[in-house]
Amino acid sequence: MMLVVGADLSKRLVPDELWELVVPLLPSFAARPHGGGTAPCDERAVFTAGVLY
Repeated sequence: MMLVVGADLSKRLVPDELWELVVPLLPSFAARPHGGGTAPCDERAVFTAGVLY
């Protein structure tokens, strides 16, 4: 089963106050000079999915 977390749900489950504490702990995204790698994604939705499990 794959859980899809929308922006509305992640805002409700992870309040702005909590998100402000989490953001500085996340690594910043850096594109590779030659391409490839992982594309940036909605970090708040990914964090929310982790909280749900």
